[in-house]
Amino acid sequence: MTLHRPRSVRDAEVAGRTVLVRVDFNVPLEDGRVADDTRIRGAAPTITLLRKAGAKRVVLCSHLGRPNGVDASLSLQRVAETASATLGVEVAFDDPTAALSLRENVRFDARETSNSARFAKELAAGCDLFVNDAFGAAHRAHASTEAITHELPSYAGLLLTRELDELGGLLTAPRRPFVAIVGGAKVDDKIGVLQSLAQRADTLLIGGKMAGELRERTDLDGVDARVHLPSDVVAAAAFEPDADTVTCAWDAVPDGWLGLDIGPTSSSRFAEVIHEAGTVFWNGPMGVFEWDAFAAGTRAVAQAVAACSGHTVVGGGDSVHAIEELGLASRVNWVSTGGGASLELLEGRDLPGVVAIPPG
Repeated sequence: MTLHRPRSVRDAEVAGRTVLVRVDFNVPLEDGRVADDTRIRGAAPTITLLRKAGAKRVVLCSHLGRPNGVDASLSLQRVAETASATLGVEVAFDDPTAALSLRENVRFDARETSNSARFAKELAAGCDLFVNDAFGAAHRAHASTEAITHELPSYAGLLLTRELDELGGLLTAPRRPFVAIVGGAKVDDKIGVLQSLAQRADTLLIGGKMAGELRERTDLDGVDARVHLPSDVVAAAAFEPDADTVTCAWDAVPDGWLGLDIGPTSSSRFAEVIHEAGTVFWNGPMGVFEWDAFAAGTRAVAQAVAACSGHTVVGGGDSVHAIEELGLASRVNWVSTGGGASLELLEGRDLPGVVAIPPG
């Protein structure tokens, strides 16, 4: 397949100009404070490049959460404060005169998610160029990702470009064997990416609740030999962190019990396959890893991915949370900033925020 390659911010003439940058500062908050600045750090290379290239002003915009109108708890003011500390440079909040400023949450205006041309014109006012560096929002046709490209000359930021290179490489030229690991709760949420990966990967390792659902499906007919489902599970008497548990074969789960993690035999088998991989893509936990009793499978996969000598990519969402929580993120070649966007790209879909930027 041919992937759209948007022109890079490296090719833009930014000296003396005001640049609007769509970043992904949709960061987790705890008690009103930023709990994880990974996405802020991800935007640093593009912001630094623009400032060093002589941009007159750099104006950042982002969404945070899913507000229904203005919601003070989802204001980006606190994020601007954290960004100042993370980036080592003053990031003003909603200041039209500052050299580097973060605007208020674009989703406070309902026109953002309706991809309003009028709202895009308002966002573009006073700016000369647009740079999209928000891969995590690139699968949304919103005013700050798609409509804005019709108002300003547009380019892809460094983070967006790297995401496309890393994830696109899985579709076009992965080192063999290519092992894809997919987990999570619902097959329907990921059936498209499973079908796509089944045509490209040498082996698919399936965990989580979706493994049980997949046994009843025929969507992957013709590639069954490539799909490895868990042979054993850790079952629980109830969906509770301290429920009674038993490790058993997948088809021997007691009536009324729930399989909440892959078992030790499956964990070992999955780890062996991962060890031999030339390329690994991982998206989704193997079980309810938030609870210690059901975290062993996800932990084993994370450790195997981190130890793999092949090229390793973790594709957003809970798998990123797991690998970061275990302190293994630095041992993975690429940790994607976009869960939904990474899956849609791997499914073969066009991302509106990417295809709207002219090719390079």
